[in-house]
Amino acid sequence: MKNIAFIINPISGAKETQNAKKKLPKLIMQTLDSEQWLPNIAFTEYAGHATELASQYARMGFDAVVAVGGDGTVNEVARGLRDTKTAMGIIPMGSGNGFARHLNIPIRPVKAIEMLNHSEPISVDYGLANGRLFVSTCGTGFDAVIADHFAGSNRRGFMTYLQNILKDVFSYQPQNYRIVGDGLDVSHKAFLITFANANQWGYEALIAPKASVQDGKMDIMLMSSHALLGSASLALRLFAGSIDDSHFMDTLRAKEVTLIREEAAPFHIDGDPVEMEKDIHIQIVEDGLRVLVEKRF
Repeated sequence: MKNIAFIINPISGAKETQNAKKKLPKLIMQTLDSEQWLPNIAFTEYAGHATELASQYARMGFDAVVAVGGDGTVNEVARGLRDTKTAMGIIPMGSGNGFARHLNIPIRPVKAIEMLNHSEPISVDYGLANGRLFVSTCGTGFDAVIADHFAGSNRRGFMTYLQNILKDVFSYQPQNYRIVGDGLDVSHKAFLITFANANQWGYEALIAPKASVQDGKMDIMLMSSHALLGSASLALRLFAGSIDDSHFMDTLRAKEVTLIREEAAPFHIDGDPVEMEKDIHIQIVEDGLRVLVEKRF
C-alpha cells in the first residue's frame, strides 16, 4: 500500500467545476485502486495552504500528493514537493490546466483518477524567477497584463480570458527588454516575452510548442512589437502548435538568463500575476520535481 494525499482547491475553476469538487471525495474513493493506494483528502482554506499541506505530507513520507485544481494549485503543491522524493499527481480542475495538458493528463476528473491507478513517477524540471517557482511558464508583457485582469475577474473560463484579451489588445504598448546570460545578449522591443518550461499557457494555447520539461532548458518566446499586424494568423498558429514558425516570433533557448526591463511592470508566474522587481533572474532546475504520468509499457 502506498500513501497518497489529495489537496483540493475548492475555489479554482468555473462555478460548475467548483460544484463538481464537492463530489470529488466520493469519486476518489470509488475510482482509486484501494489495493494500491491509501488516500488522504484535504481542502485548502487560504492562499499558500496547498504548499504547507504538500510539504507536511512530504515530511511524513507520503508516496504521492495530488494537486486538485488549476495551474495555481499545481504551482503551490509543487513548491511543497520540489526536491523531495514525493511525487506530484494532478487532477486538473482549474481554468487553463496548462501543466496537466502538457503532460497528457486527462482533463475529466474520473479519467485522471483512473490514470493514477496505472501511473509512474518521472523526473521533470521546474523554473525559478527571482527565486519564485514556476512549472509551466512565466513572463512579462501583454500576457502578464491579461493574467492580472483575469485574476481580478469574478468569472473564470476561456471566454472570460478571451474577453480580457479583446478589451486590452489594441491599447497595449510594447516595451523594450534585454535578455543576457548563457551566451545570450539580446535587446528586443516585444509585445510579450514568455519563459517556457512546459509548452503552453493553458487551454491548449501552445506558446512554446517544442518546449520540454525534461531537457534542462527553457524556451524563451519573444513576440514582435508588430504582432497586431499578424494577430489572426498568430491566434491560429497558437492553437495549431506552429506559432514558433511565425516571423512575428523569435525563439531562444537557455538554462539561465536575466531579464532586464526599463521599469517594473506586470509579471506572471504560471498564469498568476505577481509583484516582481525590475530585473528578473530566471533559471531552470533540472529533475527537481517528480510527477505521476501515464505508465509507459
